[in-house]
Amino acid sequence: MIVLKTARELSLMREACRISAGALRVAGEAVRPGISTWEIDQIAYEYIKSQGAEPNFLGLYGFPATACISVNDEVIHGIPSKSRIIKAGDIVSIDLGAKINGFNGDNAATFACGEISEEARKLMDTTKESLYEAIKFAVVGNKIGDIAHAVQTYCEERGYGVVREYCGHGVGKKLHEDPSVPNYGKAHRGVRLAAGMTLAIEPMINQGTAAIKVMPDGWTVKTKDAKLSAHFEHTVAITADGPVILTKE
Repeated sequence: MIVLKTARELSLMREACRISAGALRVAGEAVRPGISTWEIDQIAYEYIKSQGAEPNFLGLYGFPATACISVNDEVIHGIPSKSRIIKAGDIVSIDLGAKINGFNGDNAATFACGEISEEARKLMDTTKESLYEAIKFAVVGNKIGDIAHAVQTYCEERGYGVVREYCGHGVGKKLHEDPSVPNYGKAHRGVRLAAGMTLAIEPMINQGTAAIKVMPDGWTVKTKDAKLSAHFEHTVAITADGPVILTKE
Protein backbone atom coordinates (compact mmCIF):
# COMPACT_ATOMS: atom_id res chain seq x y z
CA MET A 1 0.00 0.00 0.00
CA ILE A 2 1.36 3.42 -0.98
CA VAL A 3 1.04 6.03 1.77
CA LEU A 4 0.64 9.66 0.69
CA LYS A 5 2.04 12.11 3.22
CA THR A 6 0.24 15.23 4.35
CA ALA A 7 2.00 18.59 4.53
CA ARG A 8 2.49 18.08 8.27
CA GLU A 9 3.94 14.60 7.76
CA LEU A 10 6.32 15.91 5.11
CA SER A 11 7.48 18.54 7.58
CA LEU A 12 8.26 15.79 10.09
CA MET A 13 10.05 13.77 7.43
CA ARG A 14 12.22 16.76 6.57
CA GLU A 15 13.82 16.60 10.00
CA ALA A 16 14.61 12.88 9.67
CA CYS A 17 16.04 13.51 6.22
CA ARG A 18 18.09 16.49 7.37
CA ILE A 19 19.68 14.39 10.08
CA SER A 20 20.25 11.53 7.63
CA ALA A 21 22.03 13.94 5.28
CA GLY A 22 24.18 15.30 8.09
CA ALA A 23 25.17 11.81 9.19
CA LEU A 24 26.14 10.91 5.62
CA ARG A 25 28.19 14.08 5.35
CA VAL A 26 30.21 13.48 8.52
CA ALA A 27 30.71 9.82 7.64
CA GLY A 28 31.97 10.80 4.19
CA GLU A 29 34.28 13.43 5.65
CA ALA A 30 35.84 10.71 7.80
CA VAL A 31 36.93 8.64 4.81
CA ARG A 32 40.74 8.65 4.77
CA PRO A 33 43.60 6.16 4.53
CA GLY A 34 43.98 4.09 7.69
CA ILE A 35 40.48 4.49 9.12
CA SER A 36 38.36 1.39 9.63
CA THR A 37 34.81 1.07 8.39
CA TRP A 38 33.83 0.43 12.03
CA GLU A 39 35.21 3.84 13.03
CA ILE A 40 33.24 5.51 10.23
CA ASP A 41 30.12 3.73 11.44
CA GLN A 42 30.68 4.99 14.99
CA ILE A 43 31.00 8.56 13.73
CA ALA A 44 27.64 8.24 11.95
CA TYR A 45 26.05 6.68 15.04
CA GLU A 46 27.24 9.45 17.37
CA TYR A 47 26.03 12.15 14.99
CA ILE A 48 22.54 10.68 14.66
CA LYS A 49 22.22 10.25 18.43
CA SER A 50 23.48 13.80 19.03
CA GLN A 51 20.56 15.07 16.94
CA GLY A 52 18.04 13.22 19.11
CA ALA A 53 17.31 10.63 16.42
CA GLU A 54 17.81 6.89 16.07
CA PRO A 55 19.88 5.11 13.40
CA ASN A 56 17.19 3.26 11.48
CA PHE A 57 19.47 0.67 9.86
CA LEU A 58 20.72 -0.62 13.22
CA GLY A 59 18.94 -3.91 13.92
CA LEU A 60 16.78 -3.67 10.77
CA TYR A 61 16.26 -7.25 9.55
CA GLY A 62 19.14 -8.08 11.91
CA PHE A 63 21.70 -5.69 10.38
CA PRO A 64 24.36 -5.07 13.06
CA ALA A 65 25.42 -1.48 12.35
CA THR A 66 24.34 2.11 11.75
CA ALA A 67 25.58 2.26 8.16
CA CYS A 68 26.14 -0.08 5.26
CA ILE A 69 29.73 0.65 4.20
CA SER A 70 30.76 -0.97 0.93
CA VAL A 71 34.26 -0.66 -0.52
CA ASN A 72 35.36 -0.90 -4.17
CA ASP A 73 33.68 -4.00 -5.66
CA GLU A 74 31.12 -4.17 -2.85
CA VAL A 75 27.79 -2.92 -4.18
CA ILE A 76 25.73 -2.56 -0.99
CA HIS A 77 25.20 -3.89 2.55
CA GLY A 78 28.84 -4.00 3.60
CA ILE A 79 29.10 -4.64 7.35
CA PRO A 80 31.43 -2.22 9.17
CA SER A 81 34.44 -3.92 10.73
CA LYS A 82 37.46 -2.96 12.81
CA SER A 83 39.58 -5.06 10.46
CA ARG A 84 38.38 -3.41 7.24
CA ILE A 85 40.87 -0.58 6.76
CA ILE A 86 40.34 2.03 4.04
CA LYS A 87 43.28 2.59 1.72
CA ALA A 88 44.23 5.43 -0.60
CA GLY A 89 42.55 4.93 -3.96
CA ASP A 90 39.51 3.13 -2.53
CA ILE A 91 35.97 4.23 -3.25
CA VAL A 92 33.64 3.89 -0.27
CA SER A 93 29.84 3.72 -0.52
CA ILE A 94 27.99 4.71 2.65
CA ASP A 95 24.24 4.11 3.02
CA LEU A 96 22.44 5.18 6.19
CA GLY A 97 19.37 6.83 7.64
CA ALA A 98 17.82 8.30 10.76
CA LYS A 99 14.39 8.13 12.38
CA ILE A 100 12.80 10.89 14.48
CA ASN A 101 9.23 11.96 15.18
CA GLY A 102 8.05 8.64 13.78
CA PHE A 103 9.48 9.20 10.29
CA ASN A 104 12.54 7.97 8.42
CA GLY A 105 15.18 9.41 6.15
CA ASP A 106 17.45 7.41 3.85
CA ASN A 107 20.44 8.41 1.72
CA ALA A 108 23.70 7.14 0.29
CA ALA A 109 26.79 8.34 -1.53
CA THR A 110 30.14 7.02 -2.72
CA PHE A 111 33.26 8.81 -1.49
CA ALA A 112 36.81 8.80 -2.84
CA CYS A 113 39.70 8.07 -0.50
CA GLY A 114 42.43 10.39 -1.72
CA GLU A 115 43.42 10.17 -5.36
CA ILE A 116 41.41 7.60 -7.30
CA SER A 117 41.65 6.26 -10.83
CA GLU A 118 40.01 8.08 -13.72
CA GLU A 119 37.83 5.01 -14.26
CA ALA A 120 36.61 5.11 -10.67
CA ARG A 121 35.87 8.82 -10.90
CA LYS A 122 33.87 8.36 -14.09
CA LEU A 123 31.83 5.58 -12.48
CA MET A 124 31.07 7.74 -9.44
CA ASP A 125 30.18 10.76 -11.54
CA THR A 126 27.89 8.78 -13.83
CA THR A 127 26.08 7.13 -10.93
CA LYS A 128 25.50 10.46 -9.20
CA GLU A 129 24.42 12.11 -12.43
CA SER A 130 21.96 9.28 -13.12
CA LEU A 131 20.33 9.93 -9.75
CA TYR A 132 19.68 13.56 -10.66
CA GLU A 133 18.48 12.58 -14.13
CA ALA A 134 15.98 10.23 -12.46
CA ILE A 135 14.82 12.89 -10.01
CA LYS A 136 13.83 15.09 -12.97
CA PHE A 137 11.12 12.50 -13.74
CA ALA A 138 9.77 12.37 -10.16
CA VAL A 139 6.83 14.49 -11.20
CA VAL A 140 3.09 14.18 -10.54
CA GLY A 141 1.50 12.22 -13.39
CA ASN A 142 4.67 10.41 -14.45
CA LYS A 143 5.19 6.76 -13.60
CA ILE A 144 7.79 4.77 -11.68
CA GLY A 145 9.01 3.41 -15.00
CA ASP A 146 10.02 6.92 -16.05
CA ILE A 147 12.40 7.15 -13.09
CA ALA A 148 13.71 3.63 -13.70
CA HIS A 149 14.20 4.18 -17.42
CA ALA A 150 16.11 7.41 -16.80
CA VAL A 151 18.71 5.64 -14.64
CA GLN A 152 19.04 2.66 -16.95
CA THR A 153 19.48 4.59 -20.17
CA TYR A 154 21.86 7.16 -18.68
CA CYS A 155 24.19 4.48 -17.30
CA GLU A 156 23.95 1.82 -19.98
CA GLU A 157 24.61 4.36 -22.73
CA ARG A 158 27.92 5.02 -20.97
CA GLY A 159 28.80 1.32 -20.76
CA TYR A 160 27.92 0.55 -17.15
CA GLY A 161 25.95 -2.32 -15.60
CA VAL A 162 22.71 -1.52 -13.75
CA VAL A 163 21.99 -3.77 -10.77
CA ARG A 164 18.62 -5.49 -11.08
CA GLU A 165 18.25 -7.40 -7.83
CA TYR A 166 18.06 -4.36 -5.51
CA CYS A 167 16.11 -1.15 -5.92
CA GLY A 168 14.79 2.01 -4.32
CA HIS A 169 11.56 2.20 -2.36
CA GLY A 170 8.99 4.32 -0.64
CA VAL A 171 9.99 5.89 2.69
CA GLY A 172 7.86 7.16 5.57
CA LYS A 173 6.87 5.79 8.94
CA LYS A 174 8.62 2.64 7.77
CA LEU A 175 12.05 2.76 6.21
CA HIS A 176 10.91 0.49 3.39
CA GLU A 177 7.45 1.19 2.03
CA ASP A 178 5.68 0.70 -1.29
CA PRO A 179 6.31 1.26 -4.12
CA SER A 180 9.55 -0.35 -5.28
CA VAL A 181 11.66 1.98 -7.42
CA PRO A 182 13.85 -0.06 -9.80
CA ASN A 183 16.81 1.37 -11.67
CA TYR A 184 15.77 -0.25 -14.93
CA GLY A 185 12.54 -0.55 -16.86
CA LYS A 186 10.32 0.91 -19.53
CA ALA A 187 9.15 4.50 -19.53
CA HIS A 188 5.44 5.19 -18.96
CA ARG A 189 4.96 1.93 -17.04
CA GLY A 190 4.18 1.14 -13.43
CA VAL A 191 2.68 3.09 -10.56
CA ARG A 192 1.58 6.64 -11.35
CA LEU A 193 3.28 9.30 -9.23
CA ALA A 194 1.07 11.41 -6.98
CA ALA A 195 1.66 14.36 -4.67
CA GLY A 196 2.56 13.14 -1.19
CA MET A 197 4.61 10.15 -2.29
CA THR A 198 8.10 9.98 -0.81
CA LEU A 199 10.63 7.83 -2.61
CA ALA A 200 14.19 6.69 -2.00
CA ILE A 201 15.75 6.75 -5.47
CA GLU A 202 19.09 4.93 -5.42
CA PRO A 203 21.09 3.92 -8.48
CA MET A 204 23.54 1.06 -7.84
CA ILE A 205 25.84 0.98 -10.85
CA ASN A 206 28.68 -1.39 -11.74
CA GLN A 207 31.80 -0.64 -13.73
CA GLY A 208 31.41 -3.96 -15.54
CA THR A 209 28.41 -6.24 -15.85
CA ALA A 210 25.25 -5.96 -13.76
CA ALA A 211 25.86 -9.41 -12.25
CA ILE A 212 26.29 -9.60 -8.48
CA LYS A 213 26.90 -12.17 -5.75
CA VAL A 214 26.02 -12.26 -2.03
CA MET A 215 28.92 -13.09 0.27
CA PRO A 216 28.83 -15.79 2.97
CA ASP A 217 28.03 -13.21 5.69
CA GLY A 218 24.55 -13.04 4.13
CA TRP A 219 24.73 -9.25 3.75
CA THR A 220 27.61 -7.99 1.64
CA VAL A 221 26.80 -7.82 -2.08
CA LYS A 222 29.72 -7.73 -4.53
CA THR A 223 30.07 -7.41 -8.28
CA LYS A 224 30.48 -10.84 -9.84
CA ASP A 225 33.37 -9.69 -12.04
CA ALA A 226 35.18 -7.95 -9.12
CA LYS A 227 34.96 -4.56 -10.83
CA LEU A 228 33.99 -1.38 -8.99
CA SER A 229 30.48 -0.34 -7.98
CA ALA A 230 29.02 3.01 -6.91
CA HIS A 231 25.82 3.96 -5.07
CA PHE A 232 24.02 7.28 -4.63
CA GLU A 233 20.61 7.88 -3.04
CA HIS A 234 18.24 10.67 -2.04
CA THR A 235 14.85 10.66 -0.38
CA VAL A 236 12.58 12.68 -2.67
CA ALA A 237 9.06 14.05 -2.14
CA ILE A 238 6.64 14.21 -5.05
CA THR A 239 4.84 17.55 -4.85
CA ALA A 240 2.52 19.61 -7.02
CA ASP A 241 5.45 21.97 -7.57
CA GLY A 242 7.86 19.25 -8.68
CA PRO A 243 10.33 16.93 -6.93
CA VAL A 244 11.82 18.05 -3.62
CA ILE A 245 15.03 16.43 -2.38
CA LEU A 246 14.48 15.97 1.35
CA THR A 247 17.95 14.60 2.15
CA LYS A 248 19.71 17.92 1.80
CA GLU A 249 21.05 19.76 4.84
